[in-house]
Amino acid sequence: MPANGVCSVGLEVIEDTATYASGSDSAGVSEDEDVQQLFVNGTHRVTSVALPKKPDTRGKLMQQPDEGKQVSEKRYASLPNREQHQQFLTEFLTEVLNSAVFNATDRSNKVLNWVDPEELKRTLDLAIKDEPDTHEKLLELTRATIRHSVKTGHPYFMNQLFSSVDPYGFAGQVLTDALNPSVYTFEVSPVFVLMEEVVLREMRSIVGYPNGDGDGIFAPGGSMANGYAISCARHKFMPDIKTKGLHALPRLVIFTSEDAHYSVKKLASFMGIGSDNVYPIKTDDIGKIRIDHLESEILRAKSEGALPFMVSATAGTTVIGAFDPLEQIADLCTKYNLWFHVDAAWGGGALMSKKYRTLLKGIERSDSVTWNPHKLLAAPQQCSTLLTRHRNILSECHSTNATYLFQKDKFYDTRYDTGDKHIQCGRRADVLKFWFMWRAKGTAGFEQHIDKVFENAEYFTNSIKSRPGFEMVIENPECTNVCFWYIPPGMRNVPRNSAEFRERLHKVAPKVKERMMKEGSMMITYQPIHDKPNFFRLVLQNSSLDKSDMNYIIDEIERLGKDL
Repeated sequence: MPANGVCSVGLEVIEDTATYASGSDSAGVSEDEDVQQLFVNGTHRVTSVALPKKPDTRGKLMQQPDEGKQVSEKRYASLPNREQHQQFLTEFLTEVLNSAVFNATDRSNKVLNWVDPEELKRTLDLAIKDEPDTHEKLLELTRATIRHSVKTGHPYFMNQLFSSVDPYGFAGQVLTDALNPSVYTFEVSPVFVLMEEVVLREMRSIVGYPNGDGDGIFAPGGSMANGYAISCARHKFMPDIKTKGLHALPRLVIFTSEDAHYSVKKLASFMGIGSDNVYPIKTDDIGKIRIDHLESEILRAKSEGALPFMVSATAGTTVIGAFDPLEQIADLCTKYNLWFHVDAAWGGGALMSKKYRTLLKGIERSDSVTWNPHKLLAAPQQCSTLLTRHRNILSECHSTNATYLFQKDKFYDTRYDTGDKHIQCGRRADVLKFWFMWRAKGTAGFEQHIDKVFENAEYFTNSIKSRPGFEMVIENPECTNVCFWYIPPGMRNVPRNSAEFRERLHKVAPKVKERMMKEGSMMITYQPIHDKPNFFRLVLQNSSLDKSDMNYIIDEIERLGKDL
């Protein structure tokens, strides 16, 4: 990097003229000769005819025969050309690295530059045009896009269950887009088919499935991974549904925590099961499923003539970060013959740590697991998996054997054509960025990452417990979600059980959030839950943060809210 701190991407110009084999030498045809195909009396014969060698004009600009001028550059052509694109791509990548990667993750810079929606519409040049923009204009649009986007890789972006720009994950993402694969057959994605097998088996082994056996997929998000689990569970108990559909089937029931991710209800509705047939199970004071209520709801569904078939437990709930009692849930699923799914989209990363994997004790007894590396392990968006102990169930449930893609008479082992087990056809190689991170850090590096983010959460928790004006929603958080209230000095003498206190407290977090966003100093979300008024939810998965950052967050919330 130059002394001015600006990164410059240098690309070497390589004069690489493609060469092609001339074919069979037995015909006596040299590279300087053209070949004419002749048919004599219906018989195909190759005859070599010596002709002057033609200049190679493939892909090159042709001259107008009447004017001798080159046709204008073919901007519509989707093919990189060194002469036309190398400088542009070099400048573009340099801008991305400087502005969207390094500057955007610098603590001294803002998390965002807030602009109201209507003003942003007027500011941004978003109109679609008939004529192409110049490269200079495209670079200007690149800078504007970065400038007005939220810097989710910034250390003080703690607003969602994803954050950071991992350098190795970013590199894998760039390579993925450069290769532009679709992972459905070995013939078009040989490396990524094999890479998925290796990564998914290792993840199943970490979950605790014997020898890593079973099946798995990379899915477009944790919601879809949960949907795959529902689909597999339903197929296991009622395989005829694949061909005969929902007609004449009993009413199916799923059980999940009242604090579970909304995707369970949403996918049950999408699949025709119905959101009313997702029975919410009450949670205890720290957000865990109540086993007594789960069993009573299973019995209620059976007494109603319904068919319970699945429990979806949660390992790391979205708001509180609670881990359901997996071993006890597994016992009930065994007792009542139910599919046991664990939504560990958020908390699954803790499995990488010997210290914290006990939070998920019992997950090894599950039928399926959702695990999103783009959450607690900080892989780039999106990187989500569905893992199951049941070999071949994904294919049995979803395959249709389309003969234009999954031909069985190919010249290689078609077991490696894995795409038919997905409901998608085209599918990104989300595995590459995660595999690249894993190779760069090692399993030991992921363990250190997990231990660090939990350490930060514990330090933050202990700090605000001893700080006047801060109160915990959950006294001892299990995951790296830390939920708390900030009570400004002007409210500390208001009776706690009064309507005035509750009403004023409910408005504190939204106002502080507004101020932090308009200043661009950080982003932390807030929400109510059940009967509790709005509170802050700090979520930590960026292992570059340290204790000084935790102190900054506390000080900043106090600064922004002390006058409320």
